[in-house]
Amino acid sequence: MTEDLFRLFKSQLERQSQSMKNLPPVEDWKTPLCGDIDIVINRQGKWLHEGSEIRRASLVKFFSSLLLREGDDYFLITPEEKWRITVELAPFLIIRADRACKAGHQIISLLTHTDELIVMSNDHPFCIEYERGSDEPIPLVLVRDGMKGLISRSVFYELVSWGMPKGMPSGHVIESMGVQFDLE
Repeated sequence: MTEDLFRLFKSQLERQSQSMKNLPPVEDWKTPLCGDIDIVINRQGKWLHEGSEIRRASLVKFFSSLLLREGDDYFLITPEEKWRITVELAPFLIIRADRACKAGHQIISLLTHTDELIVMSNDHPFCIEYERGSDEPIPLVLVRDGMKGLISRSVFYELVSWGMPKGMPSGHVIESMGVQFDLE
């Protein structure tokens, strides 16, 4: 990211920094594993405890601040306890996208269902994955600490509408903070 882009989009980048400022330092805690707990983050980004949805947004937001990923496993961690949980696809859901354009450049800001704001960039790259045997795209973005956010269908369509053709025969990309991301 060049200094010019940082200056152009300073307010959006500061909002991103502020949204993650109060997260606890879970990666620094060396808490031993207590076991598994029946909490699932399903493919739609809903948090379930013993099969029932956790409907209090403030509780989901609090729990998400305690998320830790180690390899393919996800944990809720505090300085005293560490519990393995199940994440079906991605622990975050991207529910909104905003675009700002200045001096021929654009920035794409994404909002998670837990109110974290991220800017698509080298630090928060966008990618498309596919499940084995399926040609349906799974659009994802790195939110934090190796944890991705699933981009909701409506937000993905919005990103595609902001994209531009690239290459032949039918490539399509979107740019944010000077980085181009494939949309296919």
